[in-house]
Amino acid sequence: MDNNSDYDLSRPIDPSQGMRQGLTSYGDAHFSLFLRKVFIKALGYNEDALTRPIIGIINTYSSFNPCHANIPQLIDAVKRGVQLNGGLAIDFPTISLHESFAAPTSMFLRNLMSMDTEEMIRAQPVDAVVMIGGCDKTTPAQLMGGISANKPILHLVTGPMMPGSHNGARIGACTDCRNNWASFRAGTMDIEEISTINEELAPTAGTCGVMGTASTMACILVALGLVPFKGASAPAVSSARLRIAEETGANAVAIITAGETLKPQSLLTRESFINAITVLQSIGGSTNAVVHLMAIINRHPKVAGTITLDTFDEIGRRTPLLVDLKPSGSNYMTDFHNSGGMTVLLHELRPLLHLGVLTVSGKTLGECLDREPLASIPRELQCIQPFDSPLYPGSSIVVLRGNLAPQGAVMKASASKNRQLLKHSAKAVVFAGSADMARRIDDEDLSVTPESILVLQNIGPVGNPGMPEAGLIPIPRKLAAQGVTDMLRISDGRMSGTAGGTIVLHVSPEAADPESVLGIVRDGDVVTCNVDERILHVEISNEEIEQRQSARREEEAKTRDAQPWRARGKMRGYRGLYMRSVNQADQGADFDFLRAEGP
Repeated sequence: MDNNSDYDLSRPIDPSQGMRQGLTSYGDAHFSLFLRKVFIKALGYNEDALTRPIIGIINTYSSFNPCHANIPQLIDAVKRGVQLNGGLAIDFPTISLHESFAAPTSMFLRNLMSMDTEEMIRAQPVDAVVMIGGCDKTTPAQLMGGISANKPILHLVTGPMMPGSHNGARIGACTDCRNNWASFRAGTMDIEEISTINEELAPTAGTCGVMGTASTMACILVALGLVPFKGASAPAVSSARLRIAEETGANAVAIITAGETLKPQSLLTRESFINAITVLQSIGGSTNAVVHLMAIINRHPKVAGTITLDTFDEIGRRTPLLVDLKPSGSNYMTDFHNSGGMTVLLHELRPLLHLGVLTVSGKTLGECLDREPLASIPRELQCIQPFDSPLYPGSSIVVLRGNLAPQGAVMKASASKNRQLLKHSAKAVVFAGSADMARRIDDEDLSVTPESILVLQNIGPVGNPGMPEAGLIPIPRKLAAQGVTDMLRISDGRMSGTAGGTIVLHVSPEAADPESVLGIVRDGDVVTCNVDERILHVEISNEEIEQRQSARREEEAKTRDAQPWRARGKMRGYRGLYMRSVNQADQGADFDFLRAEGP
């Protein structure tokens, strides 16, 4: 190729590929390219390298993020795959999010990360992008930004950690974090033992080793056709994970030649997302995936509005739970991987899947499955049940509606520890927020019984910015000491995908909304939850609801600046942007101006 042509002022610059695309505006395109090459050559690139297609690699490594500790090795492997196949690999950073190191929550920053991802993909001269992430909010943020930017994208997840061991039993983050902490709170485990367990729950780098949000989103990426079958479950510390990274780099070069076909807004269809929801239900996946998928779907101009919470419920009714992993089951992601992982699961789900959807390989999902024959794994070593012999017949995740949640609420019914609570009516014990709950939950004088329904208000997207994972309301200590392990709990917040129990989440509209019914529920109100009938109802009249809402509005008007819903108009910075722009959980808790149709 004649590289001097880049500086031939009589010839226009082709902006379609490589270094020539997205030129910085200096008013002279030839000078812009000339200057770009001046500075990229400072990094040691020669002209031959700069003529090749450029594969961007998003680097979300952070010393605060143990889920992403293996990213330097993954980047090396991706680069190898890119450069062995004729591309030029260039990595660049974006925000890194970790669940335990982001205040107030990582969900508060998910939309910011999606904006960072979108704008960096748009701004830089990349022909395709490999997005490396893993921790819970990272993967959905990247997909949200990738769909909006609409350049060819491929995902590479960091992979799950290995389980640890305590007293001869396997343990792993983070379901066992919660189970053992509950035992410590109940007084059945002493401080020395909980300290010992603390060192074994996360024995290696990687994402939580159960079917939490990170693993759920990894499986969903496979269902969407954005990740190879083995890419969801290979351990973070395995050589298999590095080989998947190299394969992803090679695929990134190949995807460029497909043109518009494999860009996310063309590749991903309504049927792709139906497959993803089917997989979500079959794995007993995280309830967080519901809010993430709604945000992702609403970024897609051709799919937004065609899938609602009711779609999740409809698919759940016909999809059996097939994967025996914590928190709905008893095993770990290493067991899922050794059982054949997504290859085996998708073969079992074939009757329910849209097999004609495309994947980033350029082949259909059905063609990819045909190329992956089932391994002969003994039944006793499998944690994936046959389609006709499920762990749970259907509706792992259900959507509830009623006067308490007119826009919907979700529950992972398969993770209930006391199935009698799936049809339950009792008096509510109400907490006005996280601080109120922390202050009173273990009070010996708290008027609560094992039959009570615990209600936590004001932990929604606006009420407690970022919709914290506080929906797993602790069992009051005096009941835990009596052996109570589950109660019906309701909130407008989220819970970790690694958590279990009979818990209603994402109540919409949230309690902070002046029109919310959840926000005016009081101690002693009778609440009814009926999963079979998909009902969530508080037994008070419409007239009483209107009176309470009116009284609440009058009271809040006296303390306008103290109410998040009202005070948000004066807030500065990202918090102000978030508070004014975030929508409700049933819409994905995304920013209204980032949706496909705009604000």
